[in-house]
Amino acid sequence: MKRETKSRAVKTLPKAPTGIAGLDQITLGGLPRGRPTLVCGSAGCGKTLLGIEFLVRGVLEFGEPGVCMTFEETAADLALNVGSLGFDLDRLQKSGKLVIDHVYIDKHEIAETGEYDLEGLFVRLNMAIDSVGARRVLLDTPEALFAGLSDVGVLRSELRRLFRWLKDKGVTAVITGERGEGTLTRQGLEEYVSDCVILLDHRAQGDTVTRRLRVLKYRGSTHGTNEYPFLIDEKGISVLPITSIALDHPAPEERIATGIPDLDQMLEAKAILAAAAY
Repeated sequence: MKRETKSRAVKTLPKAPTGIAGLDQITLGGLPRGRPTLVCGSAGCGKTLLGIEFLVRGVLEFGEPGVCMTFEETAADLALNVGSLGFDLDRLQKSGKLVIDHVYIDKHEIAETGEYDLEGLFVRLNMAIDSVGARRVLLDTPEALFAGLSDVGVLRSELRRLFRWLKDKGVTAVITGERGEGTLTRQGLEEYVSDCVILLDHRAQGDTVTRRLRVLKYRGSTHGTNEYPFLIDEKGISVLPITSIALDHPAPEERIATGIPDLDQMLEAKAILAAAAY
């Protein structure tokens, strides 16, 4: 008796291409669409720049408006800092494709009275998303919300609710976090943002400084698991995928002689691949 085999379509995780050179190769298409991604690392490693480039290229190359909510730098400072890379944030804001909202927090001006929540932040973020029809969101260092607050348990619960809300909203979010002592982030954001985690590293060995990127986790998708060097120049971020992923060109079959009779005879008179002569 023959068994009938039914072909089942393989479901692939929808992805949002970043437009960042090399990053889409090692993630096999980009970041998980409609889900949050954590980008963590020490100060100066390029977390904010990666998030901003994700937004800018989303607008310019993929027609997806974005929202940046920053908890440290002002909108003016942010625009000035990335201007040298060719990113004109002011023009994108005037075109109605990008919103930058700076949430100012001064721990010396905070007074805890009773229970508190992040409902005001939800409303503010929701208005910004709806105002431009945003498909991409950057939350730059939301850990600043913990500054000066003693009851961090409630705040962590609210952060979980915020990230669930982002998922329900259907936006592709990037959340940046400062690396802690022996942990990925200071406040354990990786516990809440677990779909995709990217670690950036800025290390000095002797007189040489190198930048490295590693995808620590990508739920529902395969990805490059090595450490990959990356550069920051006047064009933004470029990841160098030292991998065979992009080596999909056909190998030449033409062979040429070396001109050394004994060597050609040793190689069975077939000589060396023509590609080796390039």
